[in-house]
Amino acid sequence: MTENIETGVVAAAGKIEKRTYVVGERVEKLCTKCEVERGHVVASVTKRGQVSRVTCPICQTRSSFKSGVKMSGGRASQAGAPYDPTRQYRAGQTLVHPAFGLGEVTALVEPQKIDVLFADRMRRMIHGRSS
Repeated sequence: MTENIETGVVAAAGKIEKRTYVVGERVEKLCTKCEVERGHVVASVTKRGQVSRVTCPICQTRSSFKSGVKMSGGRASQAGAPYDPTRQYRAGQTLVHPAFGLGEVTALVEPQKIDVLFADRMRRMIHGRSS
């Protein structure tokens, strides 16, 4: 079985199936309001499990989603540095957590807490903590 990450198409034994999504998953999309490509949260799906609407975690804009639309640039060029709880983060930065993978800081919650959007879900993380 092979999967094309860009299109989400899965090919198994000669059959081609489109990937299905659920509300709350993360997909890459260019935010028209922020003018930045970032992970968006799936807000609604069709009966067949295809994404129909997404929400930007930064500006909260809800927009339609068209699969197969070419984004500007690539996510690989925005790969973040390894997560470090002693480092100060700001909204929009990307980081790589050893267990959760690539994530994007969406909000500073408290002086030492941030919300980070990972592929599976939003997580509250520590930052700026003295060693």
